[in-house]
Amino acid sequence: MKDWFFKKGDRDRLVDWLSIDAWLDSSLADSYARISDWWNAGTTYFSRFRLTGWKRLLNEGASEALTMGAGGLFVLYALAAPALTEVEDGKWMSNGKYAVTFLDSQGNEIGKRGINQNDAVPLEEIPDVLIKATMATEDRRFFDHYGVDFIGTARALFENLRANEVVQGGSTLTQQLAKNLFLSSERSIVRKLKEVFLAFWLESRLTKREILKMYLDRAYLGGGTVGVEAASQFYFGKSVREVTMAEAAMIAGLYKAPTKYAPHVNLPASRARTSDVLDNMIEANFYTSGQVQEARLHPAKIVEQRRTDSPDWFLDYAFEEIQRVMEGKSQFVLTARTTVDLAMQKHADQVLISTVKSKGRSERFNSGAIVSLDTDGAVRALAGGPDYGESQFNRATQAKRQPGSSFKVYVYAAALEHGMNPNTNVRDSSRSCGNWHPQNYGGSHGGGGSMPLWMALAKSLNTVAAELSFVVGRQKVIELTKRVGIKGIRPSCSMALGDYGISPLEHAGGLATFANGGKRAFPYAILEATNSKGELVYSRDRDEPPAPQIVSRKVAEQMNQMMWKVVTDGTAKAASLDFTHVVGKTGTSTGPKDVWFVGFTGKQVGVVWLGNDDNRPMNSGTTGGHSAAPTWQTFMSLAHSRKNIPVIPGLPPHPNQVGERMADAARGDQPGGEARRTTSLMSEQTREALRKIGGALRKVSGLDPLPPASGPANGPVVPGRGAPPERRADAPTGLERLRQ
Repeated sequence: MKDWFFKKGDRDRLVDWLSIDAWLDSSLADSYARISDWWNAGTTYFSRFRLTGWKRLLNEGASEALTMGAGGLFVLYALAAPALTEVEDGKWMSNGKYAVTFLDSQGNEIGKRGINQNDAVPLEEIPDVLIKATMATEDRRFFDHYGVDFIGTARALFENLRANEVVQGGSTLTQQLAKNLFLSSERSIVRKLKEVFLAFWLESRLTKREILKMYLDRAYLGGGTVGVEAASQFYFGKSVREVTMAEAAMIAGLYKAPTKYAPHVNLPASRARTSDVLDNMIEANFYTSGQVQEARLHPAKIVEQRRTDSPDWFLDYAFEEIQRVMEGKSQFVLTARTTVDLAMQKHADQVLISTVKSKGRSERFNSGAIVSLDTDGAVRALAGGPDYGESQFNRATQAKRQPGSSFKVYVYAAALEHGMNPNTNVRDSSRSCGNWHPQNYGGSHGGGGSMPLWMALAKSLNTVAAELSFVVGRQKVIELTKRVGIKGIRPSCSMALGDYGISPLEHAGGLATFANGGKRAFPYAILEATNSKGELVYSRDRDEPPAPQIVSRKVAEQMNQMMWKVVTDGTAKAASLDFTHVVGKTGTSTGPKDVWFVGFTGKQVGVVWLGNDDNRPMNSGTTGGHSAAPTWQTFMSLAHSRKNIPVIPGLPPHPNQVGERMADAARGDQPGGEARRTTSLMSEQTREALRKIGGALRKVSGLDPLPPASGPANGPVVPGRGAPPERRADAPTGLERLRQ
């Protein structure tokens, strides 16, 4: 029998499998024996340390605490890593917050925004009474702990449990400084862990005196002030070096809740808090009851700081703008010249207040906003609500409200870009979109009649607007809104009816594009800014590119012609002015919850929104044409101090504008009283002639093109004439023919 361990003819290549097996067995057995010996030796050695009873429990607890503590330190370090990155970059010594002084366009100061910080007073010159008031209230053991006061935290926890509410805080001055320097004010475990870690970091790098000085200089104390010197100047009109005990206690009382206890906001609450601080100073054994009695008998008196004529709504917006234009420039103390017109701003505030008072109760609305721009986007007035003192929420810039039918301006403009023109015939009907079917005001789904595009806009037919958005494409409409500066519009079935919120300022900027002949007209408030050294760091003329043409001139003119008919023959007759042409569009959202009028003259773009902050519906029947348009008309009547107004692109000059230009020419040619006499004589003798000129201009221009809303759908271009053929797309506009 053949031996399979061997290969035929090659017995020298013998593989001794039995030897290999024996070696493996012996090696494994030997290794097991050695490991057993080591284990037994170790067990015998450590058996002498075996604990039982209470000693074992104590040992187990210490071991677990050590393990959890190590893990906790690792987690704490990981959570604090973002703050430590900023620390290592060396940015923590500068607060990176803006302090801005605002000027009007003529260079006169109109207000300030941002922080009011002054750290020029050394710690040695800050009164001892203020330091003791601060420590007694915020951190009595400041000089005895290393960033975190475990005893103080335990005491605060006990007092809070006993009172069943938060009556004491456990954060030290170092922890509060860490929060002010590096962290936000959010209430979260993550933020608290970062705060503790950074408090240890600060204690390891700064002395107690440096931490105390930095805390006194960096704490926010209400009224836009940061630091005790700025607060003393703001509230008492003097340096912190001169504060009395009552004044020091009032300042120390602001650390906890500066907005709540600020004396210019709530004086009774501020004085009650001051009394608590005086009690704390006694409990901390810093002063006796007799020593603080004088401060109780003679409380601190504050000085009035707020200007009664301060354009607060505009300043809030301008402060946001200055931060935008200065982003990344590392300049924080600035003086900015703005676009505001104080007279126009005053008119906007007064008109809005008057409207809310006179109509708000009967029509059930309590809020509103007015925005006014130059045609290039310069913000001249901005009223963000009826009462700034009651609520600082700026409805002109921050409120996102449904624009209703006023959004149709962009839908119709997209239709014009799609190849339509004001006289293109459309039908008063629309297809369904899913389960939604558009309805006109009053509830009908459209009568199916044919009419020109301008008439559908003048009548504000929802059916036509919806159908246009389907024909043109909703994405095309959204693309146009993005071009004119309106962001966030989403495609939906009812998008053409203004179902998505936009702010009044956004709406004004979008409309200004058409007033500007199709050029971009994004709203702006800052003309130029200088730093603390007087160096020019921003200039709009220098740093901003020229406005590009984002809508064709032809489309802008056609839209203006159609919006003119909205005012003369449509839903916005209440917005008309007798001294100039007005174009615009009304808007009413479902409910109604929002009513709008957006419109412009050749000089000013204006937007009016009325509604309720809590989105409650107004009275049924309240519309943009009924409420917002008259408000707009009142404001614009006051806003146009001079009647020499530029011509709206696409429209003929108003007869009064021709007269004003002739009057200006006469005043320029004739000096002094002779000019005034000539002007007066001219206005008497040429009034009738100017009316005839205006009529002739309309006839020559062909821009009374759009028949009255009551006329036939394909009616005459000018009443009394036959119906003309459709104008060619490349035919000159009426104003171009007038120039020719």
